[in-house]
Amino acid sequence: DYVVNCAGLHSDRVARAAGLNPNCQIIPFRGEYFTLSEKGQRLVNHLIYPTPDPALPHLGVHFTRMIHGGIEAGPNAVLAMKREGYRKTDFSFRDVFESLTYRGFYRFLLSYPGASLGEVANSALKSIFLKNLQHLIPGIEVDDLAAGGGAGVRAQAIDREGKPLLDFAFEEAQGQLHVLNAPSPAATASLVIGRHLAERVLSA
Repeated sequence: DYVVNCAGLHSDRVARAAGLNPNCQIIPFRGEYFTLSEKGQRLVNHLIYPTPDPALPHLGVHFTRMIHGGIEAGPNAVLAMKREGYRKTDFSFRDVFESLTYRGFYRFLLSYPGASLGEVANSALKSIFLKNLQHLIPGIEVDDLAAGGGAGVRAQAIDREGKPLLDFAFEEAQGQLHVLNAPSPAATASLVIGRHLAERVLSA
């Protein structure tokens, strides 16, 4: 009787299939990570995050202590060639075509040219990635970075004017609730936010 769309990387497609016309499109950004060597791990005792810069579309690199042990450093944020493109070699013609024909994507690039080129360099060159990490911990060295950190793909909603949505974006219709943007993994895993969505459904 009621549809709740929390489809992440495909949430905009699900909304359109349900008859809505949302003012945003999901652009997939792959975030790549390094793991820290044993020596590098001695420099990190807690989560270390930068102060968010509202002038930039992405948070930037940070250090995360993992629940199973070890520390991840990253991520960068580069356009993924597939909505579920967790590897650099993943490619989908449909997904690339949708991104490159969306006017909001070009307006995004025009609004953040330096940041966009910087993220490409951050992905291509380990030395650039290292310099970004050194803004947080100057003592990090290149031999502290080990491969194997993996990657994630962020389902970033961008509106038609090229503005990345930094907060929740909902679209509702009769019998439907579509979550088109959730700003971080911490938000998607929040039981409080899950309760809020359930209350919206029950009060509809």
